[in-house]
Amino acid sequence: MPQLDTSTWFIMILSMFLTLFILFQLKISKHHYPENPAAKSTKTTGQSTPWENKWTKIYSPLSLPPQ
Repeated sequence: MPQLDTSTWFIMILSMFLTLFILFQLKISKHHYPENPAAKSTKTTGQSTPWENKWTKIYSPLSLPPQ
């Protein structure tokens, strides 16, 4: 039974890593990173939580409607 020829494995693995390195470098170099991202506004409104406006009203189910 013949022996497995492993003489080409080194150059095959080396060329695979080189190809992957080049492909990933090209992929990363085409990615656009923003230089100056816009700052978030820290200005707050009168309400500190979104549900305050909904639950601060007074609900009186037993009171009579105005006539």
